[in-house]
Amino acid sequence: MKKDPLLVIVGPTATAKTSFAIRLAERLQGEIISADSVQVYRDFNIGSGKPDAEELSRAPHHLLDIRDALEPLEAMAWAELARSKIEEIRERGAVPIVCGGTFLWIRALLYGLADAPAGDEGIRSRHREIAEDKGRAFLHEELAKVDEKSAARLHPNDLLRVSRALEVFELSGRTLSAIQEEHGFRDCRYDARLIALEWERPVYEDRLRARIVMMLRSGWKQEVEALLQSGYGSARAMDAVGYRQVRQAVEAEAQGVKVEEETLAEDVTRVTRIFARRQRTWLRDEKIELKPSSILDDELELDAFARTLSLPSP
Repeated sequence: MKKDPLLVIVGPTATAKTSFAIRLAERLQGEIISADSVQVYRDFNIGSGKPDAEELSRAPHHLLDIRDALEPLEAMAWAELARSKIEEIRERGAVPIVCGGTFLWIRALLYGLADAPAGDEGIRSRHREIAEDKGRAFLHEELAKVDEKSAARLHPNDLLRVSRALEVFELSGRTLSAIQEEHGFRDCRYDARLIALEWERPVYEDRLRARIVMMLRSGWKQEVEALLQSGYGSARAMDAVGYRQVRQAVEAEAQGVKVEEETLAEDVTRVTRIFARRQRTWLRDEKIELKPSSILDDELELDAFARTLSLPSP
């Protein structure tokens, strides 16, 4: 059976995914489907790198601001929404372009997910309390006792995924790593073309820090303050990379401890750099087509590349 072609723009944070997707959408009559696990939530704007008004005006965007942050959206639920959007966009004669860095969600769209038990908020709440009381490293050590492979793959600070791996074991008696190995992630549902921009490391490091400084100067701390005042302290998105560090700074200042913006920028840059390394590990595991970042500055090269993406509908 012939599979539908699908263009997917991926890559670590601060690699110009949104800009690249928009410029391709302008050339392909495309519409962009966000694959970002924070951008789906309303009011989490600055720290998620949500497209601004000018970017939104240049190409239609989907699956942004679709949930209240206290109503978590799981990977498979997002994948179903994304599949529906892909069909709608094709019916309009346009080209769907999936764009984002939440690779678990992209995998769910392309391959489906392993048959693991549904989430249990009671267990997750207990895990959060343990992490608050004994530290995230303690929870990671508990995971290593029952699922060494998952523990080796996950960073101790990745509370969300460490908790999920423990949750799966507690609910099913089976390890998440074993369930994932059985699934295999081999049968892709689309004729997917995954593309990422490649940056020279020093250039990327400068981009990453400049992006974080810009976010802080644009009011990221004030955004987090407002979210906390509105009761979103327990939202899953508040634990995302960057948001957690900004929240800690906001809470420290509420206790009279001054946090310099330069210090906060360095802290967020450090943890984001670690997160980006994990994202690049995922890229190495997938068949990703790397394009030099210079393509963004060369209109002729971009036009020529876009023509290679003009695949006829099946």
